[in-house]
Amino acid sequence: MAETRAGRGNGAISPDVPDRFLPGVGYRDLPEPTKLRKIIGPSIILLAVSIGSGEFVLWPFISSRVGLALVWVAALGILTQYFINMEIERYTLATGETAVTGFTRLWKHFAWIFILFTAIPWVWPGWATGASTTAGFVFGWESSSNTNNIVTVLALIAIGTALTVSPVVYNVVEKFQMVMVAIIFVFLVVAIFLATGPGDWSGIVTDAALPAMVGGPVSDEAVTAAVLLGALAFAGAGGSVNLAQSNWIRDKGMGMGAYIPKIQSPFTGAPEAKASVGAVFPTDDENMRRWRGWWRVANQEQFWFFFVAGLIAIVIFSVLTVATVFAEGMTFKEEGFGFIKAEGDILGDRIGDWLSPTFWLIGTVVLFSTNLGVLDHVGRVIGDIVKTKWLRESTRWTESTLYFTIVWTEIVIGSVILLSGVDEPLKLLVIASSLNGISMFVYCALLIWLNRTAVPKAIRISGLRLVVMVWAVIFFGYFTYFLVANDIIPTLLGTK
Repeated sequence: MAETRAGRGNGAISPDVPDRFLPGVGYRDLPEPTKLRKIIGPSIILLAVSIGSGEFVLWPFISSRVGLALVWVAALGILTQYFINMEIERYTLATGETAVTGFTRLWKHFAWIFILFTAIPWVWPGWATGASTTAGFVFGWESSSNTNNIVTVLALIAIGTALTVSPVVYNVVEKFQMVMVAIIFVFLVVAIFLATGPGDWSGIVTDAALPAMVGGPVSDEAVTAAVLLGALAFAGAGGSVNLAQSNWIRDKGMGMGAYIPKIQSPFTGAPEAKASVGAVFPTDDENMRRWRGWWRVANQEQFWFFFVAGLIAIVIFSVLTVATVFAEGMTFKEEGFGFIKAEGDILGDRIGDWLSPTFWLIGTVVLFSTNLGVLDHVGRVIGDIVKTKWLRESTRWTESTLYFTIVWTEIVIGSVILLSGVDEPLKLLVIASSLNGISMFVYCALLIWLNRTAVPKAIRISGLRLVVMVWAVIFFGYFTYFLVANDIIPTLLGTK
């Protein structure tokens, strides 16, 4: 089988990777795979983002309405995301390019489409607002929206400053998120023994709502379409955050990503101006051996540190909600964090006064670490698109410079949104998450197209993984349709 248009000589261009809208890619040997312990990190960053959106907020909120009836849907959602993430990683491991760069190779207009898919859902500062709100439960400023907004803006500035002064941004983000996730899981283990009993866990089996889901989502009075689609998108990370796996594994040096420059601080690092156009490996025996090694450890890292750990977090936080708020028959509106306040109060009354502030401070840690990941991924995804598509030849605009410009722009816009009066954290998270669910429907279809046509034939998606990705398109497509038909169109027509 011919591997290049002109053999494997100097300057040979791969016929597999489309080059109509971006420069063609050449050949380089795949680096030797490494052990699992040396690549742990990208999935933990993804997990840190997912805990602060779906695991701590949206799925517990749903559980406060319907108990554990839909936890199985969360399990299905995060398992589906495991397969989606590995298809995102497939393209990057094979080429060193991000999946979004791959989409742009298929059609040039995907560049600006995915800028919108990344910027619009994540510009809402729901996570930083949530972190300030839960901290306010402890320190007493939750009743003052002005104080809460000021603290939120200061938190955003702190995150931007920390990222800006980091010599190699990925290394700092990874270390910080590992510490945050460790703190969260220590709390979860303690909470299992202190605050839950066997009866609280039984609902996972006895309350399963499969018949209701087959005929359509649970009643709109209990869980709106926007909340359900958002929770499905955030059963795991969701939206363009999943796409950032490409950027994170590349900065970790996995697969062909080892050849791509890392994002570095313009003040303490040494940014490179080179655009992130990649290369593929020839599919000879030696490179295929290396590919199998990389594919194996990448799957292991994603399975244990995203799927398993994420599912555990969803279940435990949901059971805590059922054992407290749901058991007391309390219901709350979608706008605020009332259910989290009530959950902390009940835990304190039952176990001890110390547990209420501990629970809320854990929420602050969860949501702050999520907002760090949100800002980091937005800068990475959009910076990569702009550099690769429009500024490939620029020596002034490095990907690092674009990254920091975008991060600080997000901070400014988020601050303006807060000061305009839109500051209810759960409302902001529902807006972001439902928009991300729509983007997932789109890029799941594109991942099938990309990994069936734009990588060497020997490593293209097939078999069970192809079936699962078709399922993902149907899965997110159905709930996107349900959201548009039941929430968006009625709202626009004034009938809801």
